[in-house]
Amino acid sequence: MQTDFTLQTHGQGLYEFTREVADWVHGTGLLTLFVRHTSASLLIQENADPEVKTDLRAFFHRLVPPTTDPAMSYLTHTYEGPDDMPAHIKSALMPVSLTIPVRDGRMVLGTWQGIYLFEHRDAPHSRRVAAHLSI
Repeated sequence: MQTDFTLQTHGQGLYEFTREVADWVHGTGLLTLFVRHTSASLLIQENADPEVKTDLRAFFHRLVPPTTDPAMSYLTHTYEGPDDMPAHIKSALMPVSLTIPVRDGRMVLGTWQGIYLFEHRDAPHSRRVAAHLSI
């Protein structure tokens, strides 16, 4: 069974879509999610304290700043904006797919775990995540 989830982003940050996935899964099997973009990632992360999202975004911004930062002057792929190549680097460092067990119609996630799209670009985007449930 397959579907796509479409998420509207409003710039860099983590966008939770656990509820949408939970509403779709059924049975017992294995769920695979795959983001269909080279400048976004997928994460399973804490969904209780919003500061986690803030801190993750700040950490990755510090780790891979925009190309306007002098530390990034060695980058050559800059014609799509100062956030583009850093977005590709972040996506290379983080997962672009997730595998989650499904038991009796529920994802086997921890108490505070949620599924997130991590948008690495500054501008709003429409992101697609392909889902495959093997029952």
